[in-house]
Amino acid sequence: MAQQKDRMSGNEAVALAIKQVNPDVMPAFPITPSTEIPQMVSTFIANGEIDTEFIPVESEHSSMSATIGASAAGARALTATSSCGLAFMWEELYIAASDRLPVVLCAVNRALTGPININCDHSDTMGARDSGWLQIYAETNQEAYDNFVMAYRVTEHKDVMLPMMVCQDGFITSHAVMNIETLDTDTVRNFVGDYEPENFLLNKDMPMAVGPYANSPFYMETKKNQRNAMIQAKKVILDVCAEYEKISGRKYGLFEEYKLDDADYAIVIIGSAAGDTKDAVDMLREKGVKAGLLKVRVFRPFPGEEMAEALKNVKAIAILDRCESFSGQGGPLGSELKAALLDAGNKAVTVNYFYGLAGRDYTPEDAEKVYQDLMDYTAGTKDVEQFKYIGLRSREDN
Repeated sequence: MAQQKDRMSGNEAVALAIKQVNPDVMPAFPITPSTEIPQMVSTFIANGEIDTEFIPVESEHSSMSATIGASAAGARALTATSSCGLAFMWEELYIAASDRLPVVLCAVNRALTGPININCDHSDTMGARDSGWLQIYAETNQEAYDNFVMAYRVTEHKDVMLPMMVCQDGFITSHAVMNIETLDTDTVRNFVGDYEPENFLLNKDMPMAVGPYANSPFYMETKKNQRNAMIQAKKVILDVCAEYEKISGRKYGLFEEYKLDDADYAIVIIGSAAGDTKDAVDMLREKGVKAGLLKVRVFRPFPGEEMAEALKNVKAIAILDRCESFSGQGGPLGSELKAALLDAGNKAVTVNYFYGLAGRDYTPEDAEKVYQDLMDYTAGTKDVEQFKYIGLRSREDN
């Protein structure tokens, strides 16, 4: 299996992965910072490099509608969007999930309006966390590429059949260029395989309805079946990751542990900011501080039990959310992980922070301050404070 070293942005990496998979249909509508993905794919199509049917539509709502229609007809389908484009798809997201369609959405994370902003946070995809979609997040361009290559193997598995959002941080990874390694196209296509749906609208031998009206005797059972599939997706994701490691040499799981084995203080975080946090861990380790990191890759299905087990020996935990949910119990990651820790009987000091909203800088020095807070909290030299905003400007800064 040949691997090639290259330099490319996250959007380029995902577009290359799409080219190598060669899906059947891609409807899309442009929105910053995901626009480059359909632009690059349409160029591949125009140059005769892939067979994908590109459908230009008039809105993001229509792009997801067309993706759903293509998938229901038996095609391997995908689209891409960001921010308000994802919000415009809201109705269709629930339809795709409840219809059990294995479509893939390349989500380039960007703050939701308002106020208007085009930079990164996770408010768009986290807002859709209860729609029934699988969600996987990338720290690097390499991960964005690898996640897409693995995506259809998960979504199309007979025990899953749920759509997936393949997420990366807008501009931070989508436009920044990094060194990555890519697989050759034959290896990718052999790994992904052909899509052979059992049931689809154009199958004349088995007439069927997609998205029928479901009244009260049926709706609840539909949701329970979706939950079952979400739970089963954990094992499928791990199995696909193990198989992908054999062809790529890169090991993935539901989350990544960085110097967590003997850690006293841990940060839990999603996305590109994990790299800055790793730098802080390394600096603190040199000073004798047992700092560690848990980077969440898969947010849906939420690996709460598994993360609680990984954090069982930590004295203090900081959970960092890149979006605000205006909840008395914190952000999406904070509230869900706190619940899992409580269920597991974890007694560690646990605090929830907000960081990086709408692209606000987050640095290794910021992470070091969070670790210092954890040390002060466990030592009893500072009162525990929940829901601090990292890097928040005060009146004195103006």
